[in-house]
Amino acid sequence: MKKLFSVLLVLALLLCSACSGKGGSEGNTGGGELQIFMPGEYISDEVISAFEKETGIEVKITNFDSNESMYTKLLGGSVYDIIIPSDYMIERLIAEGMVQKIDKSQVPNLSLLYDGVKNMDYDPDNDYSVPYFWGNVGIVYDGTLVDEADVTSQGWEVLRNTKYAGMIYMYDSVRDSFMMALKALGYSMNTSNQDELNAAFDWLVQISKTMDPAFVTDEAIDGLAYGEKAMGMMYSGDAAYILSENENMRYYAPEEGTNYWVDAMVLHKDSKNLENAYKFMNYIIDYDAQYENSAYVGYASVNAEVLNDLSHEDFDGNEAYIPRQQNAKDEVFHNDEATLKVIAELWVKVKNN
Repeated sequence: MKKLFSVLLVLALLLCSACSGKGGSEGNTGGGELQIFMPGEYISDEVISAFEKETGIEVKITNFDSNESMYTKLLGGSVYDIIIPSDYMIERLIAEGMVQKIDKSQVPNLSLLYDGVKNMDYDPDNDYSVPYFWGNVGIVYDGTLVDEADVTSQGWEVLRNTKYAGMIYMYDSVRDSFMMALKALGYSMNTSNQDELNAAFDWLVQISKTMDPAFVTDEAIDGLAYGEKAMGMMYSGDAAYILSENENMRYYAPEEGTNYWVDAMVLHKDSKNLENAYKFMNYIIDYDAQYENSAYVGYASVNAEVLNDLSHEDFDGNEAYIPRQQNAKDEVFHNDEATLKVIAELWVKVKNN
């Protein structure tokens, strides 16, 4: 949630972490620097300031706008201490030897993690990654303009209901859009079957031809929050923000299944500030830092206690904050460059229809 905590809470965060050592440095002001490569708008400035004051480490953050652009920069020789990619990209980085194993003894706060974000398929024993945020993808809709019964009975198909033509956002994301279409058709979002991909293409083309959608990315967040459109696909954390800003908005993850994801911290194989990286990893999953960070950004906390507390405090009644975990049709993306190339070409054609 894009807001700052009160002065008292920020002071408490600084004092608690400095005196308790729960941030991983135990008051050690060793200094130096830390290079982090991460998505934009994904961390509270207050958390960074508190970490720097506690440790004396200067944090330098570089942002990327997609996992693919991040990967390209790493291929070009750029080196960062900590990188925060998504699950399928972590799978690729591990396979290609671009990240190093974690010394878990340096991250004792791993014991605080919520069970639902540990031991994912891409890193079964968390040997390479420390969860940062998690969530899923669903439909945000205006309950005063869109019939709830249509959403819950039709699922992803509601985005093809011509009753709402001209009222929807289409997220300009190849993976997420094909995930939606494949799930609507009853297929795995990780399929490489050409017939199934072609069927998903036709499903999406129908939206383009009949629904007059606005193809956007982050513009949809404020657009839905301010009522410029009535419905769109959205990441759960952004949805939590929208619901907090507009009381008319609702969130629904279709029963046909959706993308369940975890973004996590990994160590570059050539990290120059490894000790500082471990301090940050341990610090950021501690209670105080997690509370501030999750409340500020809006994505679900990876700290079990914080997740419970925020769901009953800042996000009480906000159905987007904690993603479901009981649907067997929900999946995690896997890395498949050949299929991504195929659907990327199809996606261009969808938008040109």
